[in-house]
Amino acid sequence: MTERRRGSVSRDADSLAIGDSALDWNRDGLTISLNETTVPWPSPIRGCLRLEPQALARHTETLAAGHGWQPIAASARIEVLLQAPNLRWTGHAYFDSNHGDTPIEDAMRRWHWSRSPLRDGGAALLYDIERRDGSTAALGLRFDHHGEAEHFAAPPPVALPHSGWRVARQSRGDAAIVETLEDTPFYARSTLAATLCGEATLGVHESLDLDRYRHPLVQWMLPFRMPRARR
Repeated sequence: MTERRRGSVSRDADSLAIGDSALDWNRDGLTISLNETTVPWPSPIRGCLRLEPQALARHTETLAAGHGWQPIAASARIEVLLQAPNLRWTGHAYFDSNHGDTPIEDAMRRWHWSRSPLRDGGAALLYDIERRDGSTAALGLRFDHHGEAEHFAAPPPVALPHSGWRVARQSRGDAAIVETLEDTPFYARSTLAATLCGEATLGVHESLDLDRYRHPLVQWMLPFRMPRARR
């Protein structure tokens, strides 16, 4: 992830190029070509990811005024082929899209989200949102293996242990953090064990604190993790 100027971005109906990296969509799925450099210690990340959706969904949700979310493929398979570093694996995947008319931190204060695969090839998704105007939303969505979505009553909220950076984490029902995968001053991503739709699941969970994100100190720190290219 590199912040780049407008001139380094190009797109059409089936592709998006940002600098030397690109996303291409065809009937077989999505191919992501990576050519990036890590920070603060420079090292290359080169290779490709191939994502094959099990089914495509047309369902969208409004998270806040002017902000939407679409779980394009709640269930998918992914193949990761990296040359630098030399890594390869395959597994479950998920593909979604968020879009908005205003900066996300102007519309929302925080959210907690999770996606858990189900035995029938579908997935259960939870979204808890606290908006900037003080209103809240709790979404429970179940997708079947055809990509069809239905709402379900989300279980009662449960507090989870704070991340190492003290980001508050929350889920619903019988849930527990298994492992923290990413820990930053405003965002935490974890694996989550939970009972959803009558099944014991192991999924991915994230908590985002946008009050933290907009803090001047955090904004000053961002370029040390996400480089800003000159072109």
